[in-house]
Amino acid sequence: MTGATAPTVAIIGRPNVGKSTLFNRLIGRREAIVDERPGVTRDRNFGTVDWNGRRFWLVDTGGLVPGSGDSLNRAVRDQVEQAIAESDLLLFVVDVQAGVNPADLEIAQRLRKAGRPVLVVANKADDLPRDIRHLAFYELGLGDPFPVSAAIGTSSGDLLDQVAERLPAGEVSDEAEIHVAVVGRPNVGKSSIVNRLLGRERLVVAEEPGTTRDAIDTPFVHDGRHLVLIDTAGLRKRSKVADDVEFYSTLRTARAIERADVCILVVDATVGMHAQDLKIVVDAWERGAGVIVAVNKWDLVEEKDTMTAVRGEREIKARAPFLEFIPFAYVSARTGQRMPRLLDLVLAVAAERDKRVPTAEVNRVLEALLDRQQPPQPAGEAVRLYYAAQIGTAPPRFAVVSNRPEAIPESYTRYLARGFREAWAFTGAPVNIGFRRKRRARR
Repeated sequence: MTGATAPTVAIIGRPNVGKSTLFNRLIGRREAIVDERPGVTRDRNFGTVDWNGRRFWLVDTGGLVPGSGDSLNRAVRDQVEQAIAESDLLLFVVDVQAGVNPADLEIAQRLRKAGRPVLVVANKADDLPRDIRHLAFYELGLGDPFPVSAAIGTSSGDLLDQVAERLPAGEVSDEAEIHVAVVGRPNVGKSSIVNRLLGRERLVVAEEPGTTRDAIDTPFVHDGRHLVLIDTAGLRKRSKVADDVEFYSTLRTARAIERADVCILVVDATVGMHAQDLKIVVDAWERGAGVIVAVNKWDLVEEKDTMTAVRGEREIKARAPFLEFIPFAYVSARTGQRMPRLLDLVLAVAAERDKRVPTAEVNRVLEALLDRQQPPQPAGEAVRLYYAAQIGTAPPRFAVVSNRPEAIPESYTRYLARGFREAWAFTGAPVNIGFRRKRRARR
């Protein structure tokens, strides 16, 4: 896990023993999808835990099915094995209600060969301290089983104490992380883009749409900056979300957009931008995230040239005025074409979103815009704009003081925003302008 100096703890085990329920319990919020059906968690799902002054990454993994020849199970197994290799401590979750399963014995044998620190977590012990069924798991040969009930929270704090005691010392950079959500409709290549950016097969990639169900966080470093990539489930129109798992996954994708600093909207170059793509990018923009449009599968577009890109971009931008301020990257996750530029764009857009302009410069630009065009003058007292200042970043926010803020139309607000962009760009970042009434001097 490049760039993360906090220790890593991975939750592993066979399907349906309560790994995701334990994950949610330990991180203190409902991040992983929990469902009675086995196999709902397919990828590694990251979250952070702070406990007694210790901070560590917690990893939820898909259920291990030893010996399965199914292609998706093989992919999940590869991801779990990668999580094992990268972790400082493994929480091997077993089900006390089901007892020792042959799959548990096979997984235990694999863990002994791996030589990683392991804590056996005997889950679903709902009648502690009278419940002693966890003692059967001494058979695994991995030390003392630790009984918990993830569903009701029994002994979860004691388990965190055990985890904190067993972790190596680690340091976390004080530098702010840039959260980057990779969003888009199903099967446009989001996970393939994340894998290419990270330089390894981080996420399960399959032709089947909807392979990614959770929003999955992966921390890493690019050009000295700490980033967290969030690969999200493909968004669908709500009317098409018939399955509960798909429904909750869609909600998590919306939450991923909400907590992102920068969103990469992935569009399939072979089919173009759809109305749902536009809705996604509008949601991200209105929530204050920086936005980049990554046109993926560009290698599949026949007879592509600069004019093809220009015409396509012009058609897309005509559908929403704010798209004019968003950078487009024509990439191929399959070949790696222009992928380094995509990460550079992320850093550039994040910097634009955090840009701060001195008040004197803001007022100089405002004065020039007023000289060029005054605000419309409705009946009554003349509308005047006195001065302005930037009042926040991420995204950039400006306050303009006026005697009649309620009389300023949206069209003039857009005029000021365009003028501010001409002066300071803010490429890929929304710009918010609000109006405040000038306070009357007290006598």
